[in-house]
Amino acid sequence: MVFDMRNRGRAVRWGTSMAASALFATVLVFVGGLPRTTGTTVPVTPSAATTYFCSGYSGCRSAGYSDAGYGAVSGRMYWRMYAGHNCTNYVAYRVIKDGGPATRPWSGGGNASEWGLEMRSITDQVPNVGAIAWWGRYDNGSGSAGHVAYVERVVSSSEIIISEDSWGGTFHWRRVTKSSGRWPTGFIHFTDKQLRQSEPATVSGTPTVGSTLTAAPGTWNATASFRYEWLAGGEVIPGATRRSYTPVAADYGKRISVRVTATRSGYTPVTVTTEPTTSVAKGTLVPADRPLISGEPIAGNALTATGGTWNLPDPDLTWRWFVDGVRVPDASTAELTLLPEHVGKRVQAVVVARKDGYRAAKMSAPGKVGPVLAGTIEVTSPTTIAGIAQAGRVLAVRPGTYTPADATVTHQWLRDGVPIPGATHLRYRLGAADVGRIVTVQTEVTRPDYRPLVETVPNTGRVTVRPTITVRTAVRGRYVVVTARVTAPGVDTVDGQVRMRVGRYLKRVDLVDGRASTVRFGPLARGEKPLGVHYLGNDVVLQRWFAGSVVLR
Repeated sequence: MVFDMRNRGRAVRWGTSMAASALFATVLVFVGGLPRTTGTTVPVTPSAATTYFCSGYSGCRSAGYSDAGYGAVSGRMYWRMYAGHNCTNYVAYRVIKDGGPATRPWSGGGNASEWGLEMRSITDQVPNVGAIAWWGRYDNGSGSAGHVAYVERVVSSSEIIISEDSWGGTFHWRRVTKSSGRWPTGFIHFTDKQLRQSEPATVSGTPTVGSTLTAAPGTWNATASFRYEWLAGGEVIPGATRRSYTPVAADYGKRISVRVTATRSGYTPVTVTTEPTTSVAKGTLVPADRPLISGEPIAGNALTATGGTWNLPDPDLTWRWFVDGVRVPDASTAELTLLPEHVGKRVQAVVVARKDGYRAAKMSAPGKVGPVLAGTIEVTSPTTIAGIAQAGRVLAVRPGTYTPADATVTHQWLRDGVPIPGATHLRYRLGAADVGRIVTVQTEVTRPDYRPLVETVPNTGRVTVRPTITVRTAVRGRYVVVTARVTAPGVDTVDGQVRMRVGRYLKRVDLVDGRASTVRFGPLARGEKPLGVHYLGNDVVLQRWFAGSVVLR
């Protein structure tokens, strides 16, 4: 096997001098084709600007810092580097383990100092998880052979955590800061776990006050989690860290963008910023419910408007009132007092809503109120009805008095609340059609530019009727059989009871279909006997008496 004798990669321990590095390089001798050191190795002396977390394969594993399995296979050579404690062999192992090339991808020298020079096409100043931290010859505390290490974490652009092995030394995890004077010459990106974007992040939505904007993180080379930070005019918007953001009045005229930070365990976080939107425009106030006008449209009264609702809470509202289409000067509140000059005209209200960052919007109440009246007609003495509510009788209106006195008064008789055709006079004769019904009179009082007054005179109860009693008798020996029939105009069938008396006999009988049929009295002595039939009445048909006699021979 042919070994590359330039793959020592022996970084001098941090804290030693450059002179010590040079001395260490001069005492290397070759025995059996493999280099070894003579004398004492340079001790590990941490700098105040670098921090060692652990030492040795087992020591680091016990402290929770992985050696990625290298300790178990460190006796093998990778990329033709010397086995064992050797920075180049360890890093070559990590590159292969991460899926990088199995053989060294260049043919030149293998010392650590050569790595970044040979792989300059993938070497830059950007630290990423999985990248190779590289120190050139004598750069930032390295020795003549340079040094390489594996980037385990990227704390920031000026602070990294590395794992490393060293020729003649041991395995470590270490923190390195840019201010320490030990910062790598560069970073070689063989297989580093770098999140990369193939499609840019974007912002969708219309940049308008009150309209929601939504960020899309774009397309990435691996599944990641995303954090968002919104900016207006290039300045961070406090608290705006969700995927969506709704511009407010303070954003008007500014361009909105969002910083998207992609993170994934084991990968270096990447932050990108979207292209700014166009300048944020003013929002639109949208009515939800139309305003309403309440109040009686009568001169001297006040009409009051309520503002409905909008798509935003608590906008500033200004009112405009119009009478027959002409705007009322100085009327800008939600209340308008009606004046005599408004009589006969119609009123309309329009509300104007304003809010910072939004265009003013207006909305009118539905329809027009009015016409405005001069006043209301007042009753000074009420209308009454005289007469008895009985079929055949006459009911008469006793007119009331009103203010204004010159108001026009009309009357309409009602039967159970329904106008009786042609019954518009002061007097009304009750007929069979009214029996059992409630008859009232409705009075309407009108005057131009006044609200009409309509009053219904309280009813006098149901209309009653006097019945007719028809009696028939038959003598059978010492017994008398009586049949009575009760009828009444406007009543199909009279119900109730009758009391019958023949001589000393008295009976109470229910009417069936208006009849008390074949009621038998006796025995009776010969001679003339008094006969009486008394209908007891009901809520419509009045009581009625029949008196007569019957002779038994």
